Amino acid sequence: MRFLSTVLIDALLFMAISVFFPSSLYVSSVEIAVIAALVLGVLNWLVKPIIIILSLPINFLTLGLFGIVINGLMLELTSRIVGAGFQFSSFWTAMLIAILMSVVSVIIASYFDKS
Repeated sequence: MRFLSTVLIDALLFMAISVFFPSSLYVSSVEIAVIAALVLGVLNWLVKPIIIILSLPINFLTLGLFGIVINGLMLELTSRIVGAGFQFSSFWTAMLIAILMSVVSVIIASYFDKS
């Protein structure tokens, strides 16, 4: 159930961010947003732990801030897998959107954990 709620929240965030920042993120349809959220969820489940383990030294040196770069990489990889219907304007934009999505996801999760 947690995976599905995360996918739903990510799909809604992709749609909202593409509306508020159309020059930064292009999402062609709701279906593409759901597909991108599913791909991101699978990548976060399979690939991200391996990348985190491989990048432990640099993550330790940067006091965990390299995690933002890893999140940006996951979004960029999602964009490459999904295709032309889901595009970021640049890698830096993907990193900023990763930060924004993390903050909003924490706020939403804390809201639902209280009720």
